[in-house]
Amino acid sequence: MNAEPRRESDELRLEFPAVHASARAARGLVRHFAEQRGLAGSDLDSLILIADELMTNAVDHGGGRGAMEESELERPVSMRVSVVLEHACWQVSVSDQGGGDPEVVDRLLHPDGLPDLEDERGRGLYLMTLECDSVEVRRSDDRLGLCLVARRALGPR
Repeated sequence: MNAEPRRESDELRLEFPAVHASARAARGLVRHFAEQRGLAGSDLDSLILIADELMTNAVDHGGGRGAMEESELERPVSMRVSVVLEHACWQVSVSDQGGGDPEVVDRLLHPDGLPDLEDERGRGLYLMTLECDSVEVRRSDDRLGLCLVARRALGPR
């Protein structure tokens, strides 16, 4: 796992195998990074929740096929995480290598109504839109997958 915290810009960048074990470790790095820069309380909790949701989705749907450990991957596949802390907001971005169609994911983010409550899955992205000020989806920079970007202003909701 490569980590390069850059205090001057208040940005953390990580790249690691798209497996749940790496996402768990990354969650700890994100928490440490944010705490060291003074994020606390519900602002910190929301950042960790959203980062975890994005990383879990990247592992499950973005090429990792739900792998727990790197040895379970059929081929090398990674994800990139970026956390930016600014004076009044935070932003977390997660890019995967699992293909995907940005328009399909955007429809999951912004359904015409509530997601199907009888379905076993499919509510995480919708719930994330309720927790964040904005969530957008686009092609990843390497064009191998998708990048989801979530932003939230600091302070009480």
